[in-house]
Amino acid sequence: MRLLHTSDWHLGRSFHRVNMLPAQSAFISRLVATVREREVDAVLVSGDVYDRAVPPLAAVELFDEALHRLADLGVPTVMISGNHDSARRLGVGAALIGRAGVHLRTDPSAAGTPVVLADAHGDVAFYGLPYLEPALVKEEFGVERAGHESVLAAAMDRVRADLATRAPGTRSVVLAHAFVTGGEPSDSERDITVGGVASVPAGVFDGVDYVALGHLHGSQTLTERVRYSGSPLPYSFSEADHRKTMWLVDLDASGALTAERIDCPVPRALARISGTLEELLADPALARHEEAWVEATLTDAVRPAEPMARLTERFPHTLSLVFAPERGPDDPDASYARRLAGRSDQEIAEDFVAHVRGAGPDARERGVLRDAFDAVRTDDVVREVAR
Repeated sequence: MRLLHTSDWHLGRSFHRVNMLPAQSAFISRLVATVREREVDAVLVSGDVYDRAVPPLAAVELFDEALHRLADLGVPTVMISGNHDSARRLGVGAALIGRAGVHLRTDPSAAGTPVVLADAHGDVAFYGLPYLEPALVKEEFGVERAGHESVLAAAMDRVRADLATRAPGTRSVVLAHAFVTGGEPSDSERDITVGGVASVPAGVFDGVDYVALGHLHGSQTLTERVRYSGSPLPYSFSEADHRKTMWLVDLDASGALTAERIDCPVPRALARISGTLEELLADPALARHEEAWVEATLTDAVRPAEPMARLTERFPHTLSLVFAPERGPDDPDASYARRLAGRSDQEIAEDFVAHVRGAGPDARERGVLRDAFDAVRTDDVVREVAR
């Protein structure tokens, strides 16, 4: 069975001030063309279809168009909700849409109920695990402490229990939206840390033939059977070196697989350039970036006059301007943002306690801070889902 694995469309998202809907539409066209030309048997969409719980109308219209085009192909699609989606909104009409061959899996309680498709070698069971927000699903899965690993492990127990009841030789595919250990994040993913832990081990998914992951925006192979497709488009300059692709996966009669990366359309190259303003304007080696979307980091000791206007004369698609004078991290003039770069909210709070009290928090106090950050993050999720 030939599968096309994609995720993290983020319909409705912009890239800095650039409207990405035309590029997202071009991606949908490439997806449909690939399904047709490569004789794909099933399309897998592993969450974050939309960029936010209440997407703009234009994004909903593009999603509607995508559903119709996929249904018209007569090729089944299995799709789960991600942490950016409102599972309840995305799942409206799921039973009706399923009759057209587009199977929306947004209900955590149905984790052990697969979409079963067949080829010449027998059945393939597709289990959709939507994003499992631990605080919201811990009772459903009967876990004592809310954590990503515990709820995903419980969901996978249901998958394996159902699979054990099926005919010998039934192959299995899991779609999941999570941060799995070993994955490389970028700046454009929303933080899902709970209890100071964001990732879960790949071993949670043991026992199935293929795991189609969503959430991280870079295409990655964690194991031969556990892969991220990544987002089809860049959503931050941290993705400048990404090759945006989908996975074309062939699952044979025994469950062995081969995988090939299918390139997504590139609306415009990304470039991160750094130096003084005069260096950036004069360096001939930067000519290859003149038509790219550019993030420019200026290292001038003193902020130059009208830097954006001058930069856009050479790099007309400059979208981001960063000032980072070449100073040591202990320099009193180093920016607050630079001093905090790479530090978590928990670490910043602990540093603040140490600064005002003369000593950092003890283990109990670190636990209080962690619980407070988790409570705020969970409240934000609940409010968004309830909108």
